[in-house]
Amino acid sequence: MQLDLWSISLLLITGFLAGGINTVAGGGSNLTLPALMVFGLPADIANGTNRVAILMQSLVGVARYDKYQTLDRPAIVPILIPTIIGGIVGALAAAVIPNVFLKPILLGTILTMSVVILVRPDVISPPPGTPTLSPNEHRGAWWGLFAAGVYGGFVQAGVGFILLAALAGGLRYDLIRANALKMACALAFTIVAVAIFIAFDQVWWIPGIILALGSMAGAHLAVKIAVNASQQSIKWFLFVMTLFAVAAGFFL
Repeated sequence: MQLDLWSISLLLITGFLAGGINTVAGGGSNLTLPALMVFGLPADIANGTNRVAILMQSLVGVARYDKYQTLDRPAIVPILIPTIIGGIVGALAAAVIPNVFLKPILLGTILTMSVVILVRPDVISPPPGTPTLSPNEHRGAWWGLFAAGVYGGFVQAGVGFILLAALAGGLRYDLIRANALKMACALAFTIVAVAIFIAFDQVWWIPGIILALGSMAGAHLAVKIAVNASQQSIKWFLFVMTLFAVAAGFFL
């Protein structure tokens, strides 16, 4: 990969957009993975390199949501338990199950979210004052988080939508706090994933760091916008991004 001013600028801009999208909704890897492969990175190297940006944007997102006091700290451990267990199962399954079986599941889940947002918006965007639940109180949400962990451990791209469905739809968090916890889950997934990709020498550091710089800036700005936005605005942004993710999934 030859890095000139054009390629550096494209990686920074793509990272910025993806960091913002992932911080408020999900599906940013639909931008970053093709961008990396356009510059000649093999698919497996692009996947590993992309995780550097995801790691850094998640770190910034968690810190920023926490600064605005929208991160439910006591809920982090109960929520991470099923997601990390699922992540381990997913990583092990990745060694024996072809990715082709996961793609229809992901697209079906995201498309279902789109329909739910239109038909039953209260499911994904609870009314103000709705009490939240713990995964220990809602077994369906526990298994939803576990399933998100399995998918995240397997491929990760698009896992934000599944996490939001479990956190907002199952545990009844508003979309701002659900996004904050989603970033904490993504951070946990990605720390493990990056370590694995480094061990298998599947990270190209220079493009990964450039992409990460853009992603960190996008996440920083997106949190500031999100905490000042209305639930209605975030809901419709999420709806648009679910449609984009489904459309992109058919061509990527």
